[in-house]
Amino acid sequence: MPQIAIVGSGPAGYYAAEAALKQWGEEAQVDVFDRLPVPYGLIRSGVAPDHQSIKAVSRRYEATALTDNVRFVGNVSVGADVSIAELMALYDAVILATGAPHDRTLDIEGAGLGNVLGSAAFVGWYNGHPEFAALAPDVGGKHAVVIGMGNVALDVARILAKCEAEFQGSDIVAHALETLRGKGIERITILGRRGPHQIMMTPKELGELGRLACAAPEVEAGDLPEIGEDALLEPGLRKSVTLLREFAARGANADKPITIAFDFFASPKRLLGEDGRVTGIEVERTAVEAGRAVGTGETYTLPAGLVVSCIGYRSSPIAGVPFEEREGRFANEGGFIMPGLYCIGWARRGPSGTIGTNRPDGFGVIERIAAEVRPERARQGRAGFDALAAERGLDVVTFRDWRKIEATEIAAARDGSPREKMVDIASMIAAAHGS
Repeated sequence: MPQIAIVGSGPAGYYAAEAALKQWGEEAQVDVFDRLPVPYGLIRSGVAPDHQSIKAVSRRYEATALTDNVRFVGNVSVGADVSIAELMALYDAVILATGAPHDRTLDIEGAGLGNVLGSAAFVGWYNGHPEFAALAPDVGGKHAVVIGMGNVALDVARILAKCEAEFQGSDIVAHALETLRGKGIERITILGRRGPHQIMMTPKELGELGRLACAAPEVEAGDLPEIGEDALLEPGLRKSVTLLREFAARGANADKPITIAFDFFASPKRLLGEDGRVTGIEVERTAVEAGRAVGTGETYTLPAGLVVSCIGYRSSPIAGVPFEEREGRFANEGGFIMPGLYCIGWARRGPSGTIGTNRPDGFGVIERIAAEVRPERARQGRAGFDALAAERGLDVVTFRDWRKIEATEIAAARDGSPREKMVDIASMIAAAHGS
């Protein structure tokens, strides 16, 4: 009977668990660890709260989690409560599916000023992640700048721009909704070092900006290449650029209170502040040469009372596991780290691809484990971990416990919302234990 430990209960982790069931059937025993008492990782705390159709993929993971052979082991921090070496001694294979929960550093002068935030923190704040629930960003100023040209930047801009009524049906947490209710933002600038042909925005997310009730996108027609050059683009990117052309054709926003302005060929150089808080951003105009942004020496300043950096994510190093600092991921070859230790998803390849990209990753690593690992009768697996957890007094949260947390959140939902997420671990544990 293969004993598999998966560290991380997001999409990559549950796809790997699903693959293990398909590979070995009832012979497999899979424990899915998470440092939080709640599962689903990116689905719960990364996907935008107004994208409920995307979050619905968790029902697929639930079907896997409810099988007798797969167990959720929540509220256990691998690296602190239990080491990788200990898991490797207990299980036939350990798979790291920890994602990339930390921001890449905005390495410019002034990055430490108040109200300069990374997207992991800001997205975690409006999604109710316990680590960021107390963030309290100031959205009272007129100008916000979002640095980045990917879907996360679009999510941040859209959440900042929406009217309260547009959050109907979402699971944005109450503290974020209350803060946004009092926002003074009139202009959101999305800043990108390169041009429209180099964006990483998908048509669905970009198109949403054109349908907002209280905000309208603004694109300078002069930033767009000759239309004939669009024919060389991959179809999805071509659709996105077509949307940018439609935004440019609409002209300046006159009838909505908030403008979402795309500022292409613009590289942030330094952040300006007063009394410890950001007030503006100095930007250098760029040109794209061989796909790379090159500074021209021309600079200008944008006002900014809030800056959110959406420039990418990094995995968390774990003691005893080789790590590639530059790439922000575990050192691996096709998901293989060392005998008995593997990685998948963003922990393997860095923050790239969609949620669905993690499925072939998970199935691929299970096929590799099946070919490389011979289950040892001496491995204690689940029973061994349970003994270790009892010895250390770990308060393990199971999937059955999670469903009590979920029921409590659903019961507390405001009208029209699917749930009101708990934002502190103590409340989650209390709900899990029925108190």
